[in-house]
Amino acid sequence: MAWLNSACSSNKNEDMRNEVEEFDYVVEQFADCRVLRYRVPGFDSLSLQQKELIYYLSEAALCGRDILFDQHYKHNLTIRRCLENVYQSYSGDTSTEEYKNFLIYLKRVWFSNGIHHHYSTEKFMPGFSKDYLLLLIDHSDLKKLPLLKNESIDSFKLRITEYIFNPELDKKRVLQDADADVVKNSANNFYEGVSQSEVEQFYKTVKNEADTSPISYGLNSKLIKENGVINEKVWKLNGMYSPAIEKIIFWLKKAVVVAENEQQKNVIESLIKYYESGDLETFDKYSILWVQDVNSHIDFINGFIEVYGDPLAMRATWESVVNFKNIEATRRTEIISKNAQWFEDHSPVDTRFKKTEVKGVTAKVITVAQLGGDCYPTTPIGINLPNSDWVRKNYGSKSVSIQNITEAYEKASLSSGFLEEFAADSIEIDLIRKHGGLAGNLHTDLHECLGHGSGQLLPGVSSHALKSFHSPLEEARADLFALYYIMDNKMIDLGIIDKLDVAKAEYTSYIRNGLLTQLVRIELGKNVEQAHMRNRQLVSKWCYEKGKAENVIEVFKRENKTFVKVNDFEKLRILFGQLLAEVQRIKSEGDYNAGKALVEKYGIEIDYDLHSEILTRYKALNLAPYNGFINPEFVPVIENGKIKDIQVIYPNDYIKQMIKYSEKYSFLPNYN
Repeated sequence: MAWLNSACSSNKNEDMRNEVEEFDYVVEQFADCRVLRYRVPGFDSLSLQQKELIYYLSEAALCGRDILFDQHYKHNLTIRRCLENVYQSYSGDTSTEEYKNFLIYLKRVWFSNGIHHHYSTEKFMPGFSKDYLLLLIDHSDLKKLPLLKNESIDSFKLRITEYIFNPELDKKRVLQDADADVVKNSANNFYEGVSQSEVEQFYKTVKNEADTSPISYGLNSKLIKENGVINEKVWKLNGMYSPAIEKIIFWLKKAVVVAENEQQKNVIESLIKYYESGDLETFDKYSILWVQDVNSHIDFINGFIEVYGDPLAMRATWESVVNFKNIEATRRTEIISKNAQWFEDHSPVDTRFKKTEVKGVTAKVITVAQLGGDCYPTTPIGINLPNSDWVRKNYGSKSVSIQNITEAYEKASLSSGFLEEFAADSIEIDLIRKHGGLAGNLHTDLHECLGHGSGQLLPGVSSHALKSFHSPLEEARADLFALYYIMDNKMIDLGIIDKLDVAKAEYTSYIRNGLLTQLVRIELGKNVEQAHMRNRQLVSKWCYEKGKAENVIEVFKRENKTFVKVNDFEKLRILFGQLLAEVQRIKSEGDYNAGKALVEKYGIEIDYDLHSEILTRYKALNLAPYNGFINPEFVPVIENGKIKDIQVIYPNDYIKQMIKYSEKYSFLPNYN
């Protein structure tokens, strides 16, 4: 391709900061968002073949960007392209306060991959007026507006302003209210013309409940009713999202040629077949091949994976992560995964819900090279896949902890004052500063490596039995597994930690976050919505309530400020084990009513006065509660028509990267 050959030379790019000691992790801050950079240590030591593989997989990771925007909301691509056209062609005054607010809104749309907040999923409103947007449009390039066929500019203006400025229209991307129709009242683009009951009935008729290896029904399709008939629009080549999937396949085929080994080659070819067919049995075959590929140094995730964006936890958003193994740090996770059966056998859950034979648990610490889709710009710090319960049971799972991302978070947070403001005392501050880094990484290791892969469903129980409560309960289950075992002397016996102070640091941080500090991410007066946050509040509040008589966790005031303190770590561990046993029972038995009661009682509601206090204290620190990243760029050095090397460049301009992505990786029409 022409752009590949002309994209670079052997000269150093002015943005390149490969091996400098001074590396600015923080790029910029706006609204409640902060944009960071991350480094890719070890890239230069890779072979040319490995670098080339990362480059091709990175291109595939970026080609699905439009898919996520469209999945989040049917009008997102139209809105984004309208706003980007204004930014690039507006001929008026850009120094006004309203224009600055316009720019903040555009950045938020990029950050959240749409007009709904990436965490709360609520529609966020602009800091400028409808009339001002119309003025911006009028003084921009009208020829480049994303109009419908035969649509007038005036009609377009009416549409675009309604989507953006009407607070009641499509106000929630993922509604999780058990008393409402969560399908009809969610603004995501997974369903059209159908109700929740119709969706549930549709899959009840196509599922075989006796199947011990069921496909992930609905994972890669939109369910739509046309002319009274309900059908799936499958996301595949020559199906829905085909133009973007065609480009993903293009780069995956290039990756096949430079695969590290035959096993990895088979994995990539299997993924291509899945994209070409959209067949979910092929996806399961790919997942099994992927989980069995434990020998490759380079690895990746690419596809429709996580179901947090669907209130019914069926349909998956598109995501990608390209990475390679951090060999030194992986020694810790290898020890954990090799002892997976011991952890399963000694779990405090009922024997009926334990796996008699834990298979194929592999874990590693990785260095991320590229983030895409639902992992960009915000990203997890740990991943455990595949999600299919029967694949996990029969073939195992792969878990990763992302060390260069956690390092970027840590470096960017130095001297923020956050810990000093919310920690209970100087003893706690010292404990966290000394052990917090390892404690957090170890929690992630246990959560991803073992927590998600532990336990089993009873025969005949559907993985969708918990419906909208599946995600918070699953995250609670994995967290509780990690919390229970991080305080076990087995951690010392295995040589992972030298003292239980590491566990105490994690217990302290977790409870403080669950009861207090995660509230900084929520607008005053709102409830907890995001699955991970519901999980953390559920665990912390439940343990606080159950241990109140013995003052296991203390909530107290000092100078009119609220603090929390763990007084008895051993008893807190017992409480974690008791709750783990109950959450595992709920999942294994598919006990929807018990799961619903647990989440609704402990995981959702917030005390208004406490919330107000926490927000006031946080505001004084001038920090942003949400962090996301801009990606490094991998640029091939071409000599005589061949790739001689791949350079890694660390951009530090958020807007520039967003515009570049929209120009280079935008393949879908406005509506799909």
